[in-house]
Amino acid sequence: MSQTIVDGFAFCRQGEQREGSTRVAQLPRLAADAASQQGEIRWSFQGGRHAKGYPQLQMSVKGEVSLVCQRCLLPMLHAIDTQALLVLAQDESDADATEAALDDETIDVIVGSTTLDLAQLVEDEALLSLPLSPRHATCPDGGPAVGSEKPDSPFAVLQKLKK
Repeated sequence: MSQTIVDGFAFCRQGEQREGSTRVAQLPRLAADAASQQGEIRWSFQGGRHAKGYPQLQMSVKGEVSLVCQRCLLPMLHAIDTQALLVLAQDESDADATEAALDDETIDVIVGSTTLDLAQLVEDEALLSLPLSPRHATCPDGGPAVGSEKPDSPFAVLQKLKK
């Protein structure tokens, strides 16, 4: 994984490019949310300069992660296919100023460093792409999904108790 540690500012200044793949099992936070540690995340980074002169990283993250469907509790595959533009700042106050200067919701401003871990950025992006409550479009058993039956209203329950 040492290939994923870079000097973020030099990487951007020199317009470097790096790509690779990382197994889900090697990304501990993602593996903890996954139904299985199988799978691989492909990623690429391209360093450069933003039109306003800020160092930037163009990031692409793709792959599949096995999650647990919250309806039927069976495993399901979730495709990850995201791209992000990251602008690097020197520190937190510089990040706030840069974000205000850019005034663009599609750009994420992060604090850069000389030991920027690309694998951590990949894991962060993969985690952000996961649904809050993963569900199959149609659960595989074909029957109604667990918990999809409409419960009796409280008044219907009281009516049954009266009888």
